[in-house]
Amino acid sequence: MFLKIVMVGLLLLPLTSVAASKSPLQAAVDNEARPAEEAARDVYRNPYETLKFFGLEADQTVVELFPGNGWYTAILAPYLAAEGRFVAAHFNLDREPLPGFYEPVRERYEARFPDVEIAAFDPPEFAAPVAAGEADLVLTFRNVHSWLRDGQLDDVFAAAHTMLREGGVFGVVGHRLPEDREQDPEAATGYVQESVVIGIAEAAGFRLAERSEINANPADTADHPDGVWMLPPQSRVPDDADAEHYAEIGESDRFTLKFVRD
Repeated sequence: MFLKIVMVGLLLLPLTSVAASKSPLQAAVDNEARPAEEAARDVYRNPYETLKFFGLEADQTVVELFPGNGWYTAILAPYLAAEGRFVAAHFNLDREPLPGFYEPVRERYEARFPDVEIAAFDPPEFAAPVAAGEADLVLTFRNVHSWLRDGQLDDVFAAAHTMLREGGVFGVVGHRLPEDREQDPEAATGYVQESVVIGIAEAAGFRLAERSEINANPADTADHPDGVWMLPPQSRVPDDADAEHYAEIGESDRFTLKFVRD
């Protein structure tokens, strides 16, 4: 039986509970070491299909931009541990002013993944978590609205282009605003038009290779009074709103875009 040892926190846990017939990536997704509450989100986030779409391979150098609490890291880091390299481009704790959630989120991440390579990412100043041309794959999930709000989206995409090798892939998943809606330049609702993301990526030198509906959710109308955060998993629903309605919608409608550095 194929046996892979993965690092989770301070423990070494073998993937003995996963059928030998599964691919290594499927085994990483199905690993019982992942918290149950995170695995429950797979139905919305489709990690196996998404990472396959982006072309993830076990021997690659992969950078995840703003990994947050580590939902995808829990899959990527073990999968890449034996043959590849995983780098978490996380919050810059020297930023001024420092957003209130930066420090606790990064501290929890470091405690959870003590063996993961972490670099501060805050372009244009902190823009090189790996050397230029070193990365095979740069990934980001549900973060473009934050960079658009902070006026950093151009710099982030330029940094991704610099760190990727020729032929490398930049994979972007984000909350999708329908094209017939007006784009708030600060993305206060969390939703961003695909066309905005594609335009900025192309200006940074990328080519849109493919787009996918893997993470689409037609039930999401993207017009919630308090934005995407009314939907799971945040579910920030006021007392006078129908919490069950938002729970039934599920997670947000998302675009999944694969860019290539030619």
